[in-house]
Amino acid sequence: MEDALRLIIETIHQRFGVEAHESHGRVSLIIHPDQLISLAKTLRDEFKFDMLAAETAVDYWPEQSPRFHMVYEIYSTTQNIGLEVRVPVNGNALSLPTLEKLYANANWHEREVWDMFGIKFEGHSDLRRILMPFDWEGHPLRKDYPLGYEEPQFTFNFDQIMVRKPHPKS
Repeated sequence: MEDALRLIIETIHQRFGVEAHESHGRVSLIIHPDQLISLAKTLRDEFKFDMLAAETAVDYWPEQSPRFHMVYEIYSTTQNIGLEVRVPVNGNALSLPTLEKLYANANWHEREVWDMFGIKFEGHSDLRRILMPFDWEGHPLRKDYPLGYEEPQFTFNFDQIMVRKPHPKS
């Protein structure tokens, strides 16, 4: 980890009580949803993280708690360093505050996450579908979303699904 990033992480830890995790050269912070806006403001205003490079979600499994993680890739163009911020989101309370007022491009990122995963962003100026048709039902990147009228294939049901699949005659 670079010295500049180490100093930023230490300051964030002192203020927010958040631990940093490093994996494969990437530094990640896992924060509580209530800390999102204040942490993003701190990173943008004090530490010059001026670019929201990416914003997406991960659906781990419907029965897992928390089911989702919101993932924000925030980058400082002046310091040439990036930081990943993860926010666990419970499967029953799919709502987070919008980052649209801090990073303008969050508008489209959050619309895509809403469209694909069904996570709402409170205070968003135009939260509507962006990839799927406006009358589409459901959110296609959720793990419980049916795939083409077939049951999703996982390791636990692999044999059952393989029996029903058509195979070429040899």
